[in-house]
Amino acid sequence: MDLQRDHAALRGRIEYTSAREGYEGVERGREYFVINTHSDGRRTVNAHCEIDQRPSVMRDIVYAVDEHWMPLDCFVRISVGDRFMGSGWFRFAPDFAECETWTALEGRVSQRMPLQAPLRTFQNHAIVCDSWHFRLYDRSQGPGVQSLDQVLLSSPDHRGATGPLLFSIGMGMEYVGEETITVGAGEFDALHFRFVSAPGLPQEHPPYDVWCSHDEHFLFLRAEAGGYMQNIYELADLEGEVPARRSAGG
Repeated sequence: MDLQRDHAALRGRIEYTSAREGYEGVERGREYFVINTHSDGRRTVNAHCEIDQRPSVMRDIVYAVDEHWMPLDCFVRISVGDRFMGSGWFRFAPDFAECETWTALEGRVSQRMPLQAPLRTFQNHAIVCDSWHFRLYDRSQGPGVQSLDQVLLSSPDHRGATGPLLFSIGMGMEYVGEETITVGAGEFDALHFRFVSAPGLPQEHPPYDVWCSHDEHFLFLRAEAGGYMQNIYELADLEGEVPARRSAGG
């Protein structure tokens, strides 16, 4: 039998819990993901996301980046309140981004958005991908705030519950520092970042802290959303070719 397996696969689960007073630790959703890292450095992530708070949200994404982490394409399908909201395919060229989608509200939509420079990151609202944005922070400058002029989203809604359609914003990122943290999946050397601004977003996003693995993978470990959201996201399980894990968790 002639077999071939050139990629490394990483599978995991992220728990969504509440930090609201009286609801601390209550499970409010979950996310299952698979990250495939190909032999040439390309990455493809598949994520299934569920938010149980009404109106419930279910999202499936398939997102690919090249060996330099530059976005290639993405598929997003969303249900809200257990009803179909929309599905769309996004493609990113050096000088434009495009989207073909069908939504319950807008019907069939074709978008083509010019880019002044190749798109450096795309927000598809899968939590596992939130940490990937921080690869763009230049840590040689030390802790502080750095900004991106253009980030494209599949939805401007904080829960990613509209569209999917192309939407453009800016992004401010703060580097807090190095830490060692323990999550359900184990103990990790981590980098602590914070999203501090999103110019162009219709509604200001609450403070959002994110911890990712201290290596070239920027694996999502934990996040805390403050303000009206009061949500916690934590890597609960991890298996496969595991980067930078120090010890197994329960």
